[in-house]
Amino acid sequence: MPPEILRYAAFTSTPEGGNPAGVVLDAAALDDADMQRIAAEVGYAETAFVTESAVDEDPRRSRLRYFSPISEVPFCGHATIATAVALAARDGEGAFDFETPVGAITIETSRIGGQLTAAFTSVEPEVVDIDGDVLDSLLALLGATRSDLHPELPPRISFAGNRHPVLVFSSRRLFDSFVFDPAAMRSLMDTQGWAGTVTTLRVVGDAEFEARNLFPVGVITEDPATGSAAASVGGYLRALGRPPGRVVIHQGAHVGRPSLLTIDIPAAGGIVVNGSAVEIA
Repeated sequence: MPPEILRYAAFTSTPEGGNPAGVVLDAAALDDADMQRIAAEVGYAETAFVTESAVDEDPRRSRLRYFSPISEVPFCGHATIATAVALAARDGEGAFDFETPVGAITIETSRIGGQLTAAFTSVEPEVVDIDGDVLDSLLALLGATRSDLHPELPPRISFAGNRHPVLVFSSRRLFDSFVFDPAAMRSLMDTQGWAGTVTTLRVVGDAEFEARNLFPVGVITEDPATGSAAASVGGYLRALGRPPGRVVIHQGAHVGRPSLLTIDIPAAGGIVVNGSAVEIA
């Protein structure tokens, strides 16, 4: 019997918003080829597979793997949120522990005003400079130059589960209007080992950003909501000296699926990414 494939929209309160993810809660019998085929058939940016339930006989501890339509990815934030909400709907709210390819993730689920929400704590972020030639190549693909970047928020590579280049634009006009060749962007991302997204931001307020996350896979070019990128943004901001606190990220308006992500930046340790998810009929 084929496994049941659930479909959830993460970081939204409506099925029409957020980032859709496939969720397979019983993937123990699937091999790599099966999971890759299902992810391609589902067609979402990622599908999460619970490859082992009750790890060490703990009913709330699972092993997860993530596949895009073209390859396995180390971690996916929105599919993690979706999986946790699906498990909470089945098994009740509370904490779940996920063993993922990038390490153990604890995720808390709760119900707020009838809406199931989840919050995961990322692995410890790492933030490094981006090579100048690579930066220029990336900006050229977007029709931009270094002078278009925010002077107080320099470009970096940030890792909090996936490796994301982070670019903050000064101009809303450029942020809203840039376009890119998906094949050329995918080639650069593969060459650099960027398994996540290219994360572009603009400042909305002191603790508020708008994001566009570029993710050319299959027919997809831009991600509506990216949990791993949100965690990486939190690590990026902390590395630049931002004090602990909450930051709000709006994403998805440019692809017609508005999303809301909140991140809590502690003084040390992983970044907490919060969001809700709803099942897509």
